[in-house]
Amino acid sequence: MSGVVIEISALEAAHLADIVAQFVELLTDTDPSDVGGDPAIARLVPDAYRDDADAAAEFRRFTQSDLLERRRAEGAEVARTLRDAGAAERVSDLEDRDATAMQVISLDDAQVDAWLRTITAIRLVLAVRLGIHDDTDDLSHPRFGIYTWLGYRLEGLLDAMEG
Repeated sequence: MSGVVIEISALEAAHLADIVAQFVELLTDTDPSDVGGDPAIARLVPDAYRDDADAAAEFRRFTQSDLLERRRAEGAEVARTLRDAGAAERVSDLEDRDATAMQVISLDDAQVDAWLRTITAIRLVLAVRLGIHDDTDDLSHPRFGIYTWLGYRLEGLLDAMEG
């Protein structure tokens, strides 16, 4: 793989920048020793041993802080690439710009990986917050719009990698 180029509207870029900023803030505000207090954060550090609670807890004790820090750093990288591409940090920052204007974002291999992992992690957090359990859930309700849109963006990124 040698990176990808994606196109995203200014409005979508602003929404994504805002969502990623909220995700990074959530991770920054999370105490790694109290991950179990928030099921959405706990979903980001799944059990390594499903049949052995003690082994899973021991593994998590040694890895969750680093894993959450990596997720935070990757989210910050996604935010940086959006800023570098000229994305507004919030929809309200668009002002008079054409929200439908397309922005071209070039990502190197490391940035593609950060985008893939960050969008996936955000979807995991949203799934817990929205009560999405599996593929049989009906996602047509408008309250699942952001979750579905992030899936669309994730699929687009994967398609760009293949192209």
